[in-house]
Amino acid sequence: MRIAVIGARGIPVPADHAGTRSAKGSNDESSQIREQVTLASAATSGIEHYCAEMYPRIAAQGHTIDLFARASYTQQSWYHQSLSQGIRTISLPCLNLRGADAFISSALGAIASIFAPYDIVHFHALGPSLFSGLPAIASSSKVVVTCHGLDWQRAKWGKLSSRLIHLGEKMAVRYADEIIVVSEALQDYFWKTYQRKTVYIPNAPATYEASDPTAPYVHSLGLTPQRYVVFLGRLVPEKAPDLLLKAFRSLQPAGWKLVFVGKSSDTSSFTTNLLSLADQDPNIIFTGELSGSRLAEVVRGAGLFVLPSSLEGMPLSMLEAMQEGVPVLASNIPPHQQLVGTDRGVLFQTHSLEDLIDRLQWSIEHPQEMTAFAQQAQEFIRLNYRWDRITNDTIHLYESLAQRSPSSTAQPSGYHLSRHKSH
Repeated sequence: MRIAVIGARGIPVPADHAGTRSAKGSNDESSQIREQVTLASAATSGIEHYCAEMYPRIAAQGHTIDLFARASYTQQSWYHQSLSQGIRTISLPCLNLRGADAFISSALGAIASIFAPYDIVHFHALGPSLFSGLPAIASSSKVVVTCHGLDWQRAKWGKLSSRLIHLGEKMAVRYADEIIVVSEALQDYFWKTYQRKTVYIPNAPATYEASDPTAPYVHSLGLTPQRYVVFLGRLVPEKAPDLLLKAFRSLQPAGWKLVFVGKSSDTSSFTTNLLSLADQDPNIIFTGELSGSRLAEVVRGAGLFVLPSSLEGMPLSMLEAMQEGVPVLASNIPPHQQLVGTDRGVLFQTHSLEDLIDRLQWSIEHPQEMTAFAQQAQEFIRLNYRWDRITNDTIHLYESLAQRSPSSTAQPSGYHLSRHKSH
């Protein structure tokens, strides 16, 4: 099969960044050295992570992959083509402005897909899906949309951008031959909102690189293994790092520190306020964005992983922490409930500072119980969230679509992978 991929910025090439304490903030991004990472490294964004894991595996099975990327991300000239791991990446023009580059590159990718004999045109995220009608109407390609989350709800988008992303959701419902969702909560949303059946295929965690068991980077940050809380993700309002910071400063657990791994995402004012809340507390550390062995070392050394988000599709950072056997504390939004359940971690009431403080204290004071939860979570991830299985399920979906007659595409099949359901 020949497959076009639209909506990803490109194949990720994040770099390890030097850690800084809260008084200093994150390193200047313009001075950071970028390095190519292997498939086993964690990607910096969910969609790019997905592409780095999924498409080389699909290409290895003999399929052709064209990924329409953004020149602002690949740092290549317009329409430059490169081939790596069986994926041809085509860099498209964009303005490198918040929101605008995604829409421009997605529109150009959708137009380009019309003029090539693709069997499948796969849009990632709801914003790019605004243009899913182009190949659906003007070509014989089958259109797939993956919803990684309800992006129009994210705080960083203004009213116009949110409306356009929401319109992209409606276009996906109207024109996609199949919609893939990465969580059961998203599947429920599409059915309740549009009576649209969707395909549930979750994401899976990256496999971290090997790291030095003596934890030299962790120690260089002034941290003691198993005696710090880690937050891993973008520093954005919907992930609520400020709530975690307030809870930690209120509790002040003896001998523990709090580490934020990640950077802002068009939310510089929020990040500035977050640094202000830290108030140069020596027990609160901001590392900036990490990858490779440094990321693996920091996550593996954590005594507790906390994700207080109010909005998630399928949180890859939590999947990775659970895979590494790190105890988890998270808000009780539906995707977190799906992963944590009743015996794989601890949940607290979303938005509740008081409940987060209470659950954080309990988690720190009950290490044996948290270790037992972490072991059960690790096994749960091993059994249910594997890229090889997810790749095969996606290829099966592609093949079923490619064989579907044109007259049947108006009624989506509602193909459902029930074996991924959590119990």
